[in-house]
Amino acid sequence: MITACAWLTFATAQSYKVPVSEAHEKMQTGKYEPTWESLRQHETPTWFRDAKFGIWAHWGPQCVEGSGDWMAREMYMEGTKAYEYHKTHYGHPSEVGFKDILPLFKAENWNPEALVEKYKRCGAQYFFVLGNHHDNFDLWDSKYQRWNSMNIGPKKDILDGWARAAKKAGLPLGISFHADHAWTWYEPAQRYDQLGPKAGIYYDGKLTKADGKGKWWEGYDPQELYAQNHEPSDFTWNNGQIHKQWDWTNGATLPTQEYVTNFYDRTLDAINRYQPDLIYFDVTVLPFYGISDAGMKIATHLYNKNPRSVVFGKILSDEQREAITWDVERGAPNEIINEPWQTCNCIGGWHYNTEIYEKGQYKSAETVVKQLVDIVSKNGNLLLSIPLRADGTYDEKEALILDDLEAWMTVNGESIFGTRPWKIFGEGPIAEKAIQLNAQGFNDGQYSGMNYLDVRFNQSKKYLYATAMGWPEDGRLTIKSLAKGNLHLKKAITSVWLLGYGKVKAQQTAEGLIVSLPKPTNKIAPVLRITK
Repeated sequence: MITACAWLTFATAQSYKVPVSEAHEKMQTGKYEPTWESLRQHETPTWFRDAKFGIWAHWGPQCVEGSGDWMAREMYMEGTKAYEYHKTHYGHPSEVGFKDILPLFKAENWNPEALVEKYKRCGAQYFFVLGNHHDNFDLWDSKYQRWNSMNIGPKKDILDGWARAAKKAGLPLGISFHADHAWTWYEPAQRYDQLGPKAGIYYDGKLTKADGKGKWWEGYDPQELYAQNHEPSDFTWNNGQIHKQWDWTNGATLPTQEYVTNFYDRTLDAINRYQPDLIYFDVTVLPFYGISDAGMKIATHLYNKNPRSVVFGKILSDEQREAITWDVERGAPNEIINEPWQTCNCIGGWHYNTEIYEKGQYKSAETVVKQLVDIVSKNGNLLLSIPLRADGTYDEKEALILDDLEAWMTVNGESIFGTRPWKIFGEGPIAEKAIQLNAQGFNDGQYSGMNYLDVRFNQSKKYLYATAMGWPEDGRLTIKSLAKGNLHLKKAITSVWLLGYGKVKAQQTAEGLIVSLPKPTNKIAPVLRITK
């Protein structure tokens, strides 16, 4: 068995199959070096621990067709919804590929200042934007990727607009980078139909710069977008295989140094230009971790450049969580975590999905608030995505969700921001369940159905906050963990206030703290401010 110290030494000493080149972009040097021992010196900043809630504009050209997240991959998967929709409305992927969707991403109604201001009123304490997704399209005036939003589509530097809006609103800026996986993610673009009149005709994933003569994309090299000038990974026709290969194992074709360095260069370019306080990677640990030092050098660059910064990674060991901040996708652990962490979640699909809108399948503000309260009670933050349409606006159903969220947060935000976990995170049926994470997370469905029997706790220096996940019909709320003589409170409770209402009757008994609540004063959940 490898001990923690031995593991760190091994990780530091290993040689990489695809070492990154710093010929173009130099890693910022300083206090930190690209080793776990060094990065463990970095502490998650207090501002992030206090913030608790951020909103994410996970928005780019994959929103054009409205067929959901990963559409630029699934449009090349014969028989999928995205494939059928694309073929019917835009053309067959052998003739009209994702590259041809890019000019249709116009962002014509995008107003970054108004959007960020609305998110701030909803309680967002930091703001995240998409720098690039697995589709490999950069949403800024990219120095190292010609397929970008300044050259194609909106003809705007999207990151610059978002960064200016965040600065004006006084919100820390986060940027997410996902393009490291385009190498394997786009592999279906190398396929062809197996059925029908176009069976055997290859899709556009292997086109070259020479093929563009006389076309709108003349002068652009499709391989700089699709990155498919390589042999496919093992089992590449298995649509689900990519999840097993996400960490570059199980037969994934390894990228070239040129490809890895291009991602590194692009990421440092964006960091140096837009000065983010947070960066997020949709990866196991860090980009190309295990095969390259690129991700370690990116994290080191940001820490040296901005000591108050945060770097997120997924599926981290305990030692790695001391160096970078753990992100859990669409889920949460069911315990207090010592190191600050974050859940990333979305009210719908990660990219705008018309079907979710039409079927009314968005998460409600009630669901969002309950997840936020639960996460905060366990020392976490919630980063929430609000899907935008291709024109840069959210729809009227999302507007109502945001209004409801703003109403609850305006009254009850003091129980969220700047707080810390209490001695226990909560009580009730869900708190007592053995809820396990699934890979990156993906367990938020197990937190559905919380009601007034589920109570979550957190505290400020002055108060204990107890939030019931619903209103009891008879107005009687019993909090067992606050019973008279319990082990968690050294002092007797002197007063109980319902935020947004005032003082309420409460009695500490051997059964619990029994609180008499008025009729519901909000649509979601009552928050008690307890003086002890």
